[in-house]
Amino acid sequence: MSEHSTTTKICSIDIQSNEALFCILSMDQGLMSTHDCRATRISLLGSETEKVRHFQNTFKKLMEDYKVNTVVIRERPKKGKFAGGADGFKIETAIQLIDGLRVELVSSQAIKEQLKYTPLLVDARDAGLKKFQETAFQTGFAWLNIPR
Repeated sequence: MSEHSTTTKICSIDIQSNEALFCILSMDQGLMSTHDCRATRISLLGSETEKVRHFQNTFKKLMEDYKVNTVVIRERPKKGKFAGGADGFKIETAIQLIDGLRVELVSSQAIKEQLKYTPLLVDARDAGLKKFQETAFQTGFAWLNIPR
């Protein structure tokens, strides 16, 4: 029996610079839904320990409030032209270290491959999201459709 045969609720994240851009999605019997959330982005406002902890606690509280136990992050390259910056990797690490939260990284290649097999029929704005959430939306949609 597939893990997705019952409702799976995730937070899908695209990290850009010092921000985590995200959306909350769920899949129930093959039907995907987006969920309203009081925040759609959280910024890391410095690299000092207390600022990283503040980011982590803010994100953790959001996941608890919306009953999300799985976070899916679009993986960023570690080197090359499109490499992620230091703040982005701190964001990723802060999220990965939250107790009780399952965190999965998905490569851009895996997302692209999955979208070939299961194309998106709506864009982020048609799903009630903002344009800047589009990559997070695609990441979550692809992950929810990857066979397990």
